[in-house]
Amino acid sequence: MGTLRGEQIIAQSFKREGVDTIFFMMGGPTGGTAGACIDLGMKGIYVRHEQAAAMMAHAYARVTGKPGICIAPMGPGVANLVTGLGNAWADATPVIAIGGAAPMRGTTLDTFQEMDQIPMMRPIVKAAYRVDLGYRIPEYISIAFREALDGKRGPVYLDLPGDVLAGKVEEEKIHWVEGNSRVESRPAGDPALIREAIQLLVKARRPIVLTGSGVLWSRAENELQNFIEATGIPFFTTPQGRGVVAEDHPRSFPGARSTAFREADAVLLIGARANSMLSFLRPPRFSPDAKLINVNLDGKEIGHNRAADIGIIGDARLVLGQLTAEAAGKFDATEETDWVAQLGVKHRSNMERSAPLLHSDAVPIHPLRLCNEVKEVISRDTILVVDGHEILNFARQSIPIYQARCSLNAGPHGCMGVGIPFGIGAKVARPDLPVLVLSGDGAFGWNGMEMDTAIRHQLPIVVVVSNNGGFTSRKTGGSVGRDLGFQRYDKMVEALGGYGEFVEQPSAIRPAIERAIKSGKTALVNVCTDPDAQATTDMGFAGY
Repeated sequence: MGTLRGEQIIAQSFKREGVDTIFFMMGGPTGGTAGACIDLGMKGIYVRHEQAAAMMAHAYARVTGKPGICIAPMGPGVANLVTGLGNAWADATPVIAIGGAAPMRGTTLDTFQEMDQIPMMRPIVKAAYRVDLGYRIPEYISIAFREALDGKRGPVYLDLPGDVLAGKVEEEKIHWVEGNSRVESRPAGDPALIREAIQLLVKARRPIVLTGSGVLWSRAENELQNFIEATGIPFFTTPQGRGVVAEDHPRSFPGARSTAFREADAVLLIGARANSMLSFLRPPRFSPDAKLINVNLDGKEIGHNRAADIGIIGDARLVLGQLTAEAAGKFDATEETDWVAQLGVKHRSNMERSAPLLHSDAVPIHPLRLCNEVKEVISRDTILVVDGHEILNFARQSIPIYQARCSLNAGPHGCMGVGIPFGIGAKVARPDLPVLVLSGDGAFGWNGMEMDTAIRHQLPIVVVVSNNGGFTSRKTGGSVGRDLGFQRYDKMVEALGGYGEFVEQPSAIRPAIERAIKSGKTALVNVCTDPDAQATTDMGFAGY
């Protein structure tokens, strides 16, 4: 038997866990870890900033359902992971982060880049461990995967000192984790509570279904559609849960979202948290008299911020199957009730109200015209990534999502700068699908140099920048620190070897995007938009 370095043990452990891609920044002491992974056949995407590596791993996880892997060098490199991991934590997304650390033999000596990294990570991950013995690395990797995927998902951080990574371990002493250490069992809901939930929904006059990311992680989109079509109940999603049912479904009324939330007398909440994205389920956003059926895999989420009339702990896919079976024969799914008719009228009214801006020929270009052009040019299976402030809201209001795992955005933390890294992570995860990033110019600046990463790795994502010359509308954020100028980001991408176009006229938007797609390159279309256009929360397609 021979010996293996700690970094080789990590790579072999990843291989056993089915890892096929890593996102990393080169540097000490983790450069050898990335190299060992690549030697074993894993795809290695090396980035310009560690934050972007964490964000790419986040998007990869969202699209594939598997944990994303990011690796960073010690000290400042690990610190740069914090924003990306914090955002993954807020978004309940499984990411395994490997951070290099100063060698253990130098602890307390002020060794180069020595930092106490575990306390820095603990508040923003599900778990954080320092690996101090090379022969136990496989156990820690196994623990990390199980923690990341157990119940409500989230990131896990492993701290690897340089001497543990470089140290040699005799193979017979390594604690390999044999077989599959993770189970795929799914908890079903209590049958008595399933019956109570259906009885409540049958009696309700204005029921809605409201779902979140839990339906995506459970891969329960088919079960959700079956339930909607068995009951005829109108459905809505959180921004992060879009696409589980196509938003042109007959029971989808996103333009009536505010009305539905405010007037519903029964809410079936599945796989979503009562956080700020849903106004904590509290009045005036939701009626204080509405009955709440709360279904979640994580029992701590049931009753959080609003008491549940019926709380069901269970996996979204199994519970939806149970609810559909119990609903059989109890609903007329084709009936257009007064409630369905009311929501339909409100939805159409909001769409008609925004129509003039969707087709406006004004110059500078209104962001809704840009969104409409994007909507018209992309396919139903395009993965759409949206990043920014005004453009994020305008896009959410005007561009429907038709398929699961085809919508990515900043998430509950509203983290700016995710656009380009998310686009790259999504494209690596699904190279067979088109990926379009719609980003504000301010948001683009955070990780714009990752366009170089996409170009180097020949990842043909298309980025459309809504360039209003600043971080927000002039009417939203005022003037202090807002102005960025109408910079030529397209020239930057051209200089890096990609495809770029600059657009100032509405009629030129769609042809430019089409040329960018046909170029087969990493591309950026830089569109000058109205700096005074301000997104509101009740306009357009999604009615936020």
